[in-house]
Amino acid sequence: MRAPYGLNILDNCLTCPVREEHLFCNLPLNALERLNEIRSTAVYPKSAMLFIEGQQPRGIFVLCGGKAKLSTSSSEGRTIITKIAESGEVLGLSATISNRPYEVTAEMIEPGQANFITRDALLQFLRENGAVALRVAEELSRNYYAAYQGIRTLGLTNSPAERFAQLILRWSNATRNGDPLHVQLTLTHEEIAEIIGTTRETVSRLFAQFKKQQLLHLKGATLIIRDKAALEKMVHS
Repeated sequence: MRAPYGLNILDNCLTCPVREEHLFCNLPLNALERLNEIRSTAVYPKSAMLFIEGQQPRGIFVLCGGKAKLSTSSSEGRTIITKIAESGEVLGLSATISNRPYEVTAEMIEPGQANFITRDALLQFLRENGAVALRVAEELSRNYYAAYQGIRTLGLTNSPAERFAQLILRWSNATRNGDPLHVQLTLTHEEIAEIIGTTRETVSRLFAQFKKQQLLHLKGATLIIRDKAALEKMVHS
């Protein structure tokens, strides 16, 4: 189904052509049928807020298309982006399971589609499907590990250049169905600064520095990694 923003709406989990190994993808048929019954689908424009930090959890959002940034802010207004979520990822899971306020704000950084499942429907679904509940527990453990790694990066890495190199390598390693040395940039310098805990001016300087050192090259919105080995050496030094 064609929708606004040039998206192809995936309106049936049973016939979804892009199912991969994500939390609510490739489930047993009976579980997938039930999931299809309890979810509602919506299309969101860029900058749409799926939920806001501190808000009581209404339920989870499963990204079917597009990307969202997850961020947290201090009382002084400083913002850190904790993750860029992509298609197939589940947002708001830990808050919804624990019935505690959302820990982050989820904002679309490009137009996309998300399936929403209310908290009550999700909990009943997990009670009825033990295998899916186990997958949820594994997902929460992976999220905890990723958060721990993020804290280590921000807290124990003194150099913004090293954190910038780590981010580029993460982008490269996460590239699917494409050249890992060619990364599509969808973030502004301000957003990149919020990921690595620095300023927009520092990010601009790092781009210029890395280009001068022949580590990377920018061609439009494509980041070309020219010396991945040097970036890895910088991170592990």
